[in-house]
Amino acid sequence: MAAGTSDSPDAEAKPKSVLSRFAPEAVYLLGGGRAILLQLALPGVGHGVARHSNFAVNPLGRLNGTLTYIYALSNGTDAQRAKVREIVNAAHAPVKAPSAKDGSHPAYSARDPKLQLWVAATLYDSAMTIQRAVFPPLDDDTAEELYRDYAQLGTELGMPAHLWPATRADFAEYWTETLGQLRVDAPVRAVAHELLAAKHAPLWIRAAMPLVRLMTIGLLPEPVRTMFGFSFGPRQQRCLNCVLRGARFSMRILPRRIRHFPMRYCLRRLGS
Repeated sequence: MAAGTSDSPDAEAKPKSVLSRFAPEAVYLLGGGRAILLQLALPGVGHGVARHSNFAVNPLGRLNGTLTYIYALSNGTDAQRAKVREIVNAAHAPVKAPSAKDGSHPAYSARDPKLQLWVAATLYDSAMTIQRAVFPPLDDDTAEELYRDYAQLGTELGMPAHLWPATRADFAEYWTETLGQLRVDAPVRAVAHELLAAKHAPLWIRAAMPLVRLMTIGLLPEPVRTMFGFSFGPRQQRCLNCVLRGARFSMRILPRRIRHFPMRYCLRRLGS
């Protein structure tokens, strides 16, 4: 079953946007770790997280926050969208600092539109990495509309709409250029390794970490993987391929209520 299709003709109301059809599919969570590490690899984001966030020791909180943001913007009510914007903006307000005189970190601000653009871009590119691996190819019109919908993940934070590349071709140029600007130093590398170790996480998260590490490291672009000090050999690649084959099969047999459970859970926790 392709993303966005219904289990029955009257399963749910006509979606408001292409993103609202695709975002609820839990299979995109397989790309979540990739998106986070790509975000960390941009120095302004990585040092902001390293100095102001405890998400390496509380990965569930970070995951819940990111998912709730995406689900509220794509499928939430007006009140839920307003609430999640308020939560995210409050969390981002203190995340800022001038560049260190000793060169230990660059200037950064969570409200920097260019950093917001990169965060939104990693969410889009990671989702499309899973999309290509699990689902049939999208037609050009759907793919372009879905791409345009993803811009709201940045604009809702205050990113000017004109910063989002106009087309997927423009995005590919931006993506390649920005990959060349990624740098990972010791503090950011330590955050990433601590995150994937999950030593302080609940037991059920620690039990899932072998899969999380496999998908996160395996889906990273090879140069970024090297920056973080990770290796990924043929055996790991075979395991990753098996997971993706299982995901393709699961999408054909699992009912909507299971595939969309994370979205319903996050929006229920957010409240009305």
